[in-house]
Amino acid sequence: HVQLVESGGGSVQAGGFVRLSCQVSGYPNSRNCMGWFRQVSGKERERVAAISPGGSRTYYADSVKDRFTISRDNANNTLYLQMNNLKPEDTATYFCAARVMRLGYCYYTAPEKYDFWGQGTQVTVS
Repeated sequence: HVQLVESGGGSVQAGGFVRLSCQVSGYPNSRNCMGWFRQVSGKERERVAAISPGGSRTYYADSVKDRFTISRDNANNTLYLQMNNLKPEDTATYFCAARVMRLGYCYYTAPEKYDFWGQGTQVTVS
């Protein structure tokens, strides 16, 4: 099965930056939509960004547009989320997720549309 492992989280001051990484194994990257979600305790999981299997199309939540950038390096089986100009509101546990390609759609925002999940990495913005 697909295995996802996030890394790169930590504490950062407001206005700073962090790059999250997600190592993917167990399934061809070229067949997966990939997404980043975040969750604050007591709230629903939120789709932050998504990227198509080949990396040509990206999708973002309005709250992170122009600040976050999702990218993927399929040759190295890695997904990234570059997070710039961080705000306290960005504090959350961040998860990477994979959606096995079915109909070619990667724009879904619902967590239920994704098939595999990492364990999450904490980002705290002070």
